[in-house]
Amino acid sequence: MGSLVAIAISISPYFFYLYESVPNQPIWDTFLFTYKSEFYNSANVAFWTITGKSIPLYFLTIWFFTCRHWWYHALLIPMTMYIYQLTNVLNDDLHYIDSFELKYFIPLMALIIPSIYLIRAKIFNRINSVNKSTQELEDEMRIRPLTFIQKIKQYF
Repeated sequence: MGSLVAIAISISPYFFYLYESVPNQPIWDTFLFTYKSEFYNSANVAFWTITGKSIPLYFLTIWFFTCRHWWYHALLIPMTMYIYQLTNVLNDDLHYIDSFELKYFIPLMALIIPSIYLIRAKIFNRINSVNKSTQELEDEMRIRPLTFIQKIKQYF
């Protein structure tokens, strides 16, 4: 599993520079699809923007599924932000990409931040009542599924 994660991280520069293979013209016609860039007036610029939003999302997703710490759910907040920005980039009629997105994250943050605080409070409550180190308590709180499929099922 570690080798697959290392390969996924090491090929990320190739994913980022895929936009260079896109022509610098409004319409990009391939045998699979036709892309018309209305807002950017260049398919190259549109795909550069898409890769600028999708590569951090790619890294955050890898981090989310490989993190074994109790706070890994906090990664959902920036992941959701990048998903929202990526959908806005894909929307050709959009004029201001990064505006007013915080109001969409408030419900998500209202769920995640208190749950992280409660997990933290539970850990420190155990530290005060039991003679264990913080590392031992974090090890108890880690979720260790047997397979990658079980880890994915755990989130959905």
